[in-house]
This record gives sequence, structure tokens and C-alpha cells, in this order.
Amino acid sequence: MSLRRISPVLLILPLLIIYSCTKIEDKNKTKSEDGNKLEPVRDMPVLPPALPNFTALVRKLKPSVVNISTTSLIRNGGAFRFPSPHGKEEDSLQELFRRFFGDIPQREFGQRELGSGFIISEDGYIITNNHVVEKAKEIQVILEDEKKYSAKIVGRDPKTDLALLKIVPKEKLSPVILGNSDKLEIGNWVLAIGNPFGLGHTVTAGIVSAKGRILGFGDYDDFIQTDAPINPGNSGGPLFNLEGEVVGVTSIIFLRAQGIGFAIPINSTKDIIEQLKGDRTVVSGWLGVTIQDVTPEIAKAMKLLEARGALVGDVTSGSPADKAGVKRGDVIFEFNGHKIKKNGELSRTVATTPPGTEVELKLLRDGIEKTLSVKLGVLASENSDSEELQNVQSGLGLTVDELTPEIAKRLGVENESGVIITKVDSRSPADDAGFKIGDLILEINRKIITTSEDYKNILSSLTNGQKALFLVKRKEVILYIAMIF
Repeated sequence: MSLRRISPVLLILPLLIIYSCTKIEDKNKTKSEDGNKLEPVRDMPVLPPALPNFTALVRKLKPSVVNISTTSLIRNGGAFRFPSPHGKEEDSLQELFRRFFGDIPQREFGQRELGSGFIISEDGYIITNNHVVEKAKEIQVILEDEKKYSAKIVGRDPKTDLALLKIVPKEKLSPVILGNSDKLEIGNWVLAIGNPFGLGHTVTAGIVSAKGRILGFGDYDDFIQTDAPINPGNSGGPLFNLEGEVVGVTSIIFLRAQGIGFAIPINSTKDIIEQLKGDRTVVSGWLGVTIQDVTPEIAKAMKLLEARGALVGDVTSGSPADKAGVKRGDVIFEFNGHKIKKNGELSRTVATTPPGTEVELKLLRDGIEKTLSVKLGVLASENSDSEELQNVQSGLGLTVDELTPEIAKRLGVENESGVIITKVDSRSPADDAGFKIGDLILEINRKIITTSEDYKNILSSLTNGQKALFLVKRKEVILYIAMIF
């Protein structure tokens, strides 16, 4: 009886549910009944991966980074310098001023500079930039735990802007791990830790913006560009990858730009660090050629298929390249398996290859491909000095370099031996004695000078107040110069 009395509303309700479901299904159709495409249902957006968390990595790396504070002596005062319209150092106006007033006494005062560095051994070897310490009389290293140590320069190499310091720690230190900068890719995350503006152990992060940047600083130009903020005081500090390995030495900033900093790739420093650690003069591979880029116009004129390689403009007589048969007009496109697109790549690759290495050159000569075997010579890095030689030279106020065949040819002294003066400090004992840049030192106290090692050993044996007699060749003139230590 109860079933027969079911309300008509309950009978209609299932029909309404079926109808509603049909309408919902129609809304999700991608095609209408007449076959036209409709707006598809959009998927949820894919979220980007989370940014890396550097906390644990920074905690691990900070003890390996040091702050560096240097003090250098700056001279102020002295005679006024009047530029001469004739290009001479001083003119009659200066002589007149000196006659009436005399020389103004010079004053010395200390100037402090800041930089960064990183520990490479438990016993206290530290890497930094040469420009951080090159003029320093005192160097102080500050560890992450605020402990302070006096540091000495073991060696430095201005050509690569690297310097090696040494401290004597009371306990073992935490050295960094040197990575492989060749594996870096544009877009990789990097960390910079340093001492910007004296704000010790500051951490910044960014990405690798570019590789192989050439900034015009010499054969070693091969900088990593990063947008990790790098400021004054960061110089000499490490650039880390996310594995905690050092892949670069922060070195250069553009003061007028933001997000543009440069680091020396760590791979190009490893051999130099070992040479500095061994208290040796840094030497580079030497090929003995003058080269330039192959421009599209040159490529067309020489009937080359593409504008790449290093065009040989000149070959130094007696150089490794000359002995191997390299000729003017050759286009070197491969060096020991490394493809050469620009002349800078060849210069950099040769400079970072150890002297004495047998290498294979591939080149084009009159459209014909040739392969030559070359044994690289030695090119001493300008002003790459051990601490002992630096001390000797700083007291005199002059800097010398090895007389390489290339320098000898340029100065017209191919048949001479000795060391060449590359710098004379103003108002120094050497300046007062009359030494000039380009002078060739042949003898000291009648002892023949052949290498910078001879020069260093003789000068190191002299004591304060002792006289030294230098035999010097200046252009075509041979003369003696005396100086008191």
C-alpha cells in the first residue's frame, strides 16, 4: 500500500539529475555538434623548481675564506712636476722653481687597502689577487673566527694577477677544493664570498653570465662573467659552484655597471699556483709568432672558406715556431687539439701550456692544410718575482726581467746576455743613480749577469753601505753606474 502512494516528485527527481549531468558533459566537450573546435580546458600552470638553499653550503665554505688588510707607504710632496711641451720630463720652468724654492721634502704615510683570499692548504697557503698585495708593506689575514695573522708574500705574478701568501696558523686550517672551471656552463649558479667595503665574509649569489670574456689585459684574458654582486674588497676571493668547489678567483668589476663582475677561471691558475708555491719565477710557454684575427675581408682575400684562426704576421728568428717551419701568412686553426677561432685563444693556450711541451699545430698555407710539431720555449712572465727578489728590487727602486729572444730582437741586442730593466721608481736610489727603462745590466761588481737568478744572488749578497758597480748597455753605449746599498 505504501509503494502505491509514492509522491510524483520522487519520480521526477532522477530525471532532473540525469539531465544536469548531460549539461555538464556538454560544457567539457572540445567540439560542438557541428564539428567546430571549441576552447579546450586549460591545464594548471607548471610551477618552476624551487631556488637553491645555500645555507648549509655557506656554513661549510666560510671558514676557507679570509679577509685581507694591507698597509702600503705612500710618498707625498717632493718636487713639483711641470709637463714639458717638448716631451721632456722637466722643462726650464721646473728648473726655475727648483732654483728659488728647492725641493719640497717628501712625507710618507700609510694607506690601507682591503681584499679577499682563500685557503688552499692546512698549513696556511692563501691565494689572492696580485693587485691586492703588490704595494703592501704589511699584510694582515683575518679568518672567519676573527683570528688575525701576519702574512708574507711567497710569490706573485702580475701577468695573471695572482699572488700566493703564507701564514703560520696555530691549528690546521680548512682548505678549499679546486674545481674544474671548464665544466662551468652559462646559467650555472655560483657563490662569491669576500670582504666588500670591509664587510667581512659577505656572501652573494648569481649565475654564470658568460665565459671566455676578453677584456684586453693580455695573453691570459679568459674571464668568467657573473651577475653575483662583486664589489671593491671582493678582489682575490673565491667563486664557488654548488658543489662547493672553487671555479674562479674574483678579480674585476665595472664600477659604472651593476651585475657585471669577472673572475679568473681556476683551471688557468693551477700551474701558476704550483710555480709560486715552489718559490719559482712563473714561466709560460712561448711559440714566437706575431698573430692577428682573420677578418671576413682577410678571409675573402686569402680565399679561405671561413673567417677563423690566427693569422701569422711575423715569426721570431730562432723561435720554436721558426724551427718548426711556421711561415708568415700561415693561418693556425688548431693547437694540440684545441680549435682556434680567434688569435687570443692561441695566445692564451700557448701561455698556459708548460714550456718544453711537444705540441701539434694545424695550419693553412696557400689553401693547403699542414701539420707541424713544435716544442714550446720559455717566456718568463714580466715581474713574476719571488719574495726574495721583490725585497731586493724594492730597496733599489728598479724591476728587471729576463732577456728573452723576442725582447732581445726588439731592442737590437740579440748577441747579448743579461737582465733588462723594465721599471725605475721615481726618486728611488736607482733613479738617482741614473738607471733608465730599457737598460741592459751585463755585470755587477765585475760578475757576469746572464739570468735574473744571477742578478738576485749577487744583490742578495751585498750589505747596507756597500758599493755596487753596474756595467750597463744603453742602446749602443756601454757605461758604468755606481750605487750604494
